[in-house]
Amino acid sequence: MKVLNRLWSDEAGFIVSSELVLIASIAVLGMIVGLTTLRDQVVAELVDVADAISTLNQSFSFSGLTGHSSSTSGTAFQDVLDFCDVQPPNANVFAECVTIVDAGASG
Repeated sequence: MKVLNRLWSDEAGFIVSSELVLIASIAVLGMIVGLTTLRDQVVAELVDVADAISTLNQSFSFSGLTGHSSSTSGTAFQDVLDFCDVQPPNANVFAECVTIVDAGASG
């Protein structure tokens, strides 16, 4: 019982609540900065994926086939431009329908 009483009244190594508030504040600020950077990078990658998908050419065609007792005629499909496609495709130009706005930018 004396050991328990001695441990209960021991003040050595005690963490003051103000130290905990300071550490928690620094951790929260670091998490905000980190999560904001993560959000921006995820959006940038999703824009890259959307740009790659928008430049896919869906045109196809095949000529007619003739077998021993049957035949098929050929067919073709031409992909038309969507409202936000860039013509001609350029690696340095993003599609007009994707807009990235930086909330921290001044201007």
